[in-house]
Amino acid sequence: MTYETITVETRGAVTLVTLNRPKALNALNSQVLADLTDAFAAYEADGDQRCLVLTGSGDKAFAAGADIKEMLDKQAADFFLEDFFVGWTADLVKKTRKPWIAAVNGFALGGGCELAMMADFILASDNAKFGQPEIKLGVAPGMGGSQRLTRAVGKSKAMEMCLTGRMMDAEEAERAGLIARIVPAANLLDDAMKTAAAIAAMPPMAAMMNKEMVHMAFETTLDQGLIAERRMFQILVATEDKAEGMAAFVEKREGQWKGR
Repeated sequence: MTYETITVETRGAVTLVTLNRPKALNALNSQVLADLTDAFAAYEADGDQRCLVLTGSGDKAFAAGADIKEMLDKQAADFFLEDFFVGWTADLVKKTRKPWIAAVNGFALGGGCELAMMADFILASDNAKFGQPEIKLGVAPGMGGSQRLTRAVGKSKAMEMCLTGRMMDAEEAERAGLIARIVPAANLLDDAMKTAAAIAAMPPMAAMMNKEMVHMAFETTLDQGLIAERRMFQILVATEDKAEGMAAFVEKREGQWKGR
């Protein structure tokens, strides 16, 4: 399918989605959301696709923020009545149960940083920069920046970044726990695709449940999370893939997964 603001291709069991507004530094607008929503829904529905990589076109920016032109003349009542930004979490995060990775090259600012943080984890190029500079426009993060950034890096660093609008480079982002790994810019996409392929080669149900377990750690108490973890483990041991995985381990061979 052809999209206006993104490109989509499949490589084996991995879907590669690329933000494709290079003249606007891949800035996010309503059309980008519509295109991403459709592409992510297609990925989720395709049983042959087991991991997704989201990146930005060009070497300057993953996404330099939300498209200010789209918001410039919009009134407060319109933002409220439209529940502006809700689709990003409702459609991309909550409805995507399969794993997906953000491969961040260059700037990930404002909405771009927020979009990257929606991923299950972030791989970043050595020239990546992250930030929530909304305060410089007289506003604040609106796509989860104040919440996800704080959960990732802690109160003090998140507060400083939101109040000053300063950018965090890749090394600081890795030290702070915002990203999983730094990759040389020239190797970012290859590394992200190899990582995604490794995830795609895992038992599909187990991958989805591992993702759900980790996310649950931020949404429940420890006791509730431990109970949920045990229940999901108990579900997984009843699957065909569990029987195959343990047999393959004993027989010293690769598992053949059915996703059941």
